[in-house]
Amino acid sequence: MATAGKVIKCRAAVAWEPNAPLMMEEIEVAPPQEGEIRIKVVATGVCHTDLYHLFEGKDKRGFPTVLGHEGAGVVESVGPGVTDFKPGDKVIPLFLSQCGECKFCKCPKTNLCDCSWSSKYYDIMSDPTTRFTCHGRPILQFMGTSTFSEYTVINQIAVAKIHDDAPLDRVCLLGCGISTGYGAAVNTAGVTPGSVCAVFGLGAVGLAAVMGCKNAGASRIFAVDINEQKFEKAKVFGATDFLNPKAYNKPISEVLAELTNGGVDFSLECVGNTEVSRAALESCIKGWGVSVLVGYTDVDFSARPIQLISGKTWKGTLLGGFKIKDSLPKLVNDYMTGKIMLDEFITHKMDLEQINDAVNLMKTGQCIRCILNISK
Repeated sequence: MATAGKVIKCRAAVAWEPNAPLMMEEIEVAPPQEGEIRIKVVATGVCHTDLYHLFEGKDKRGFPTVLGHEGAGVVESVGPGVTDFKPGDKVIPLFLSQCGECKFCKCPKTNLCDCSWSSKYYDIMSDPTTRFTCHGRPILQFMGTSTFSEYTVINQIAVAKIHDDAPLDRVCLLGCGISTGYGAAVNTAGVTPGSVCAVFGLGAVGLAAVMGCKNAGASRIFAVDINEQKFEKAKVFGATDFLNPKAYNKPISEVLAELTNGGVDFSLECVGNTEVSRAALESCIKGWGVSVLVGYTDVDFSARPIQLISGKTWKGTLLGGFKIKDSLPKLVNDYMTGKIMLDEFITHKMDLEQINDAVNLMKTGQCIRCILNISK
């Protein structure tokens, strides 16, 4: 392409400081260096983790930054040493890398990678090394991706090549939320046929967890949320029972225990709230119940040790436990063959210039997923 090897000037939504509106700016995107790929971003979702960093993280060292980590696009150019990608390839940038060489990548028990930005910089959610500048200042690349920009530069170990016919404005959702919730059920929890499950929180991640429970063969799936307007959508993904904790004068764990003869086999917390996490654990049956922390947060939490001594398992998941560079092309194919749903998650579509409207929709719980059209 004519832009290969040159600095590209393009539009991006820059978060200059915490708890402030994003600003549309012209940024400079440097050419890819050794092992890197420059991607023209076509579409991206807006995820709660973007909002967490902007409104709840508040670590000023993580700013200024370009948010966005649930995107898809086309390779514009590649740096030296890149042989598995070429200009024109459809790709999904990944916030979790897979180098294939570290002890984590070689271990089948985890999808962590020592080369990921999160190994050293999870507190600021960015690697200090960046290919972005704006008004003469370096701009961080949030979670190594920054999909709220027309172009981004990412190391090849954090990019997945996907099917040439994949619709980028839908499969972009597999870059985070849908893979996270779906994998939490089928991988991390290991939901079994005939089991009883409860999913706490019916945002995109929770609905994907419901879908995972259904595809794994669960016989009963409780959808738990304080917003009853989400119950109809949960039914689409396979939920069988619906509970609003505020409708009861007792803990929701007691309600579930009464409805299931002791508790559910699997519970998945998809909110990122420590009180909900504890409720999800307490909703599991003793002896073999498994509860998974799916929603992202980074604050202290607690539970009574007897919950675990009695035989319950409490575990967490990152990106649904998928070794994502290897798994994402298959997930795309699963969507294209009808095994998993994506279209049903999308409630709004907007242009990049409407980013603050999209953020507000997410913040107020008025949408499941908003897709931003990034490049014309």
